[in-house]
Amino acid sequence: MPFSSLTDPADLARAYAALEAVWNEVKLTIPEQEHDEQRRRIAYLVAGFAPMALDEDDLKQNILLHIRQDALA
Repeated sequence: MPFSSLTDPADLARAYAALEAVWNEVKLTIPEQEHDEQRRRIAYLVAGFAPMALDEDDLKQNILLHIRQDALA
């Protein structure tokens, strides 16, 4: 479970909200057969970036930047 390391309810809520926001922004660019795998990958990214984020929007932007940089590599 990607969010098992998050114990603060506010951090957990922010992580779920950021996951949904990122997923809604990128899901149309991902082949449908990869949806489960990529959503899980994004969830782990959210969990990893959450402790460093200032707020939900910062978390979302950091993950989107990471995904875009990864796609360019």
